[in-house]
Amino acid sequence: MTTPLATPDLDEVTDLRAAPLEPWQVVVWNDPVNLMSYVVRVFRTYFGYSQDRATALMLSVHHDGHAIVATGPRETMEVHAQAMHDYGLWATVRKAPL
Repeated sequence: MTTPLATPDLDEVTDLRAAPLEPWQVVVWNDPVNLMSYVVRVFRTYFGYSQDRATALMLSVHHDGHAIVATGPRETMEVHAQAMHDYGLWATVRKAPL
């Protein structure tokens, strides 16, 4: 005859709710390397922005030092930031202010 194994007497509650979707931002920073026309071309090529929108973002980068070029889920924004790096632009990802 074998002795039954002891089973712990636990009341474990697991919360399986998904984390809330919080927006994140891709910020492109000014640099002394890239031409303004190149930055416009990157924004148009990668994001598909219009000439006016891409130019406005480029001017924000140039005059303000940075521009928010995309907002969305963190994973998607990290992909966009990596793409900006691949184009030679300086970009970071940050949580959007609420």
